[in-house]
Amino acid sequence: MARAGPAWLLLAIWVVLPSWLSSAKVSSLIERISDPKDLKKLLRTRNNVLVLYSKSEAAAENHLRLLSTVAQVVKGQGTICWVDCGDAESRKLCKKMKVDLSPKDKKVELFHYQDGAFHTEYNRAVTFKSIVAFLKDPKGPPLWEEDPGAKDVVHLDSEKDFRRLLKKEEKPLLIMFYAPWCSMCKRMMPHFQKAATQLRGHAVLAGMNVYSSEFENIKEEYSVRGFPTICYFEKGRFLFQYDNYGSTAEDIVEWLKNPQPPQPQVPETPWADEGGSVYHLTDEDFDQFVKEHSSVLVMFHAPWCGHCKKMKPEFEKAAEALHGDADSSGVLAAVDATVNKALAERFHISEFPTLKYFKNGEKYAVPVLRTKKKFLEWMQNPEAPPPPEPTWEEQQTSVLHLVGDNFRETLKKKKHTLVIFYAPWCPHCKKVIPHFTAAADAFKDDRKIACAAVDCVKDKNQDLCQQEAVKGYPTFHYYHYGKFAEKYDSDRTELGFTNYIRALREGDHERLGKKKEEL
Repeated sequence: MARAGPAWLLLAIWVVLPSWLSSAKVSSLIERISDPKDLKKLLRTRNNVLVLYSKSEAAAENHLRLLSTVAQVVKGQGTICWVDCGDAESRKLCKKMKVDLSPKDKKVELFHYQDGAFHTEYNRAVTFKSIVAFLKDPKGPPLWEEDPGAKDVVHLDSEKDFRRLLKKEEKPLLIMFYAPWCSMCKRMMPHFQKAATQLRGHAVLAGMNVYSSEFENIKEEYSVRGFPTICYFEKGRFLFQYDNYGSTAEDIVEWLKNPQPPQPQVPETPWADEGGSVYHLTDEDFDQFVKEHSSVLVMFHAPWCGHCKKMKPEFEKAAEALHGDADSSGVLAAVDATVNKALAERFHISEFPTLKYFKNGEKYAVPVLRTKKKFLEWMQNPEAPPPPEPTWEEQQTSVLHLVGDNFRETLKKKKHTLVIFYAPWCPHCKKVIPHFTAAADAFKDDRKIACAAVDCVKDKNQDLCQQEAVKGYPTFHYYHYGKFAEKYDSDRTELGFTNYIRALREGDHERLGKKKEEL
């Protein structure tokens, strides 16, 4: 009998674990679920879940191998589960989730759930890259290589791929360095891939998403200052950039017949060097100027801004008229916000042109003014300026506004704290603030929960924001009794925030219930 034990155990393992599954490398990060309650709990506590539903265990084999590698990469950002609908216990769950695997040719389904609810059926390419990209940004656009029309574009994933292509490719090579969010890149991609097909066998067209910080070396080496940047190579050697970003496929094909470097552009004369009656202010002299002049209308501009260029002549004409009016005490001034960044941050300049009016050194709101006539009318009789809008911090809300000095001590007193790190000038922050504030109000009576905010522009908060690895705005972090737990990267709406916090709170209740049962 002593020898029979191990044999019986091996037989049991063989019965429970099919041979294909025992040999496949299935990650322990993939959660197998059969109970509807378990899935419901998972969807309530995780906000980015991809579920593989399979007709049988064998039908899931290839997908599980692929998803095992995906799970390693998206750990902490997304969750992957598996439900075997062929199992008697799981059949009820599949029916409840409206999964139909009855057609003969349908062996698996991939469904995505976000913030506790069904989001979409995964219908993109079933590849490692595509699924990883999807789970990192479920609402983002598909990868360029997923477009069937882009099959003749060489898609580069790493610096190693890039260097290898340069080394081996003998044909002329045109590479587009792009960012997935870039609208000009999206407009140009169909023309670029059409040209790649037309030039197949004669030239190679490649694309590389270099938006990530891991590609800083490539961006520096090839002067990638914006997107797209298109570089031309011959036998591995960079020659020059292709700068016709409004081109069609035919333009690209024609250019590659006889590639030529871009024609040098005559640099524009800075507005401040053109002369005129507009005063040009800087970070250093701005405060003194508005103190010395009782009525100043300031235009914050950027040299590349088309609307600014259109408005500039009207602004100059109005300034000249005021300059020649002995009875006028008003002046017009301009600030290049791309150079004088301290002023741009201080006055929350997020678009161009932006007008600000200063009376006796105090800033006031300005209506939309675009013509000489409107500028003069305003300066001759400024409307009674409304009081400046209170900042978010000055408003009476349930949000805790923290600074570096009290950040840790305040968070230690709260079991659950969701923190937004923001900049007042940031457009995305402005959009999300009402939703975050409403979520804070929803939990104002729960002393264990807090929604807090940190203004990273303030000098006393900059060290804190750096310590908390804030790379952009807004950034959301969840803290448990003052300790960082995870980054919140889900829906930026009142419902998204409240569902997330409620799931944290309900998780406490479930744990408490289990303890009571044990007692």
